[in-house]
Amino acid sequence: MKPPPVYTEYHPKWYRTRVSTYWWSRSWAYLKFILRELTSIFVAYFVVITLLQIRALKQGPQSYAQFQEWLRMPLPVVLNAVSLLFVLFHTITWFNLAPRAMPVRIGGKRIADPWIAAPNYVAWLAISVLVAWLLLRG
Repeated sequence: MKPPPVYTEYHPKWYRTRVSTYWWSRSWAYLKFILRELTSIFVAYFVVITLLQIRALKQGPQSYAQFQEWLRMPLPVVLNAVSLLFVLFHTITWFNLAPRAMPVRIGGKRIADPWIAAPNYVAWLAISVLVAWLLLRG
């Protein structure tokens, strides 16, 4: 006869191997994931800058001129350049992730990843050209 099972109030501790704090730095896929998550900081930075710009615009021409002068200082220029690189990285990795997040099937066959990602890039390019045209036309 088997002895009755012993139940514990809490789950016994599992054996867990020690993992380095920098586990994500050993693989490009993990590093890319962590970098993509960190890009949210730079997206938030652009949001704050945009809100500050709108506030300065609302306060009048003198306030807006001061804000533009502040943006010409070296620190904001460097921060904006670094932020732009991170936001571009975020956008590209996001568009490349779209086919995995939304597998489209037609007639039971999955559409190739480039056919899902390409419209995102085309829309991005079209909107960028439109905005550039609106800003640069004079």
